[in-house]
Amino acid sequence: MVKEFLRKRSIHVCVINTGGCNGCDIEIVACLAPRYDIEQYGIYVHNNPREADVLLITGPVTLQWAERLKEIYEKTPEPKIVVAVGACALSGGIFKEGHVVGGVDKVIPVDAKIPGCPPRPSEIIETILKVAPKAIAMREKKLKNRDE
Repeated sequence: MVKEFLRKRSIHVCVINTGGCNGCDIEIVACLAPRYDIEQYGIYVHNNPREADVLLITGPVTLQWAERLKEIYEKTPEPKIVVAVGACALSGGIFKEGHVVGGVDKVIPVDAKIPGCPPRPSEIIETILKVAPKAIAMREKKLKNRDE
């Protein structure tokens, strides 16, 4: 009962690196540190996309990751909000001359974009908080329909 109550008011995020340099991943990890403490906003990081409301995608989409990213997107429950983090996720960045498809939006729909190489933790948190109302509203609508 308590777990369900808290789950309704929190955002669950899954981080997926599709082939970048890990610079953006380090900034996301910094969001978990006491300085930013992302959990104070009710944002929790999971490794399982099936429990996620928001997918944070870092890095350019490499050829090996293109189909896999589509599969992960399909397995993610609604609202399936996708946030592309960093220059590589937006356009391929410094890797665009290599074996990459390009940015995340060439493979799956993207709801929000965070530019920068890497973006600051505060920008990452701000963007997640901007998409959070949409995620919570869609989840509540889904729960309401299930209860009826």
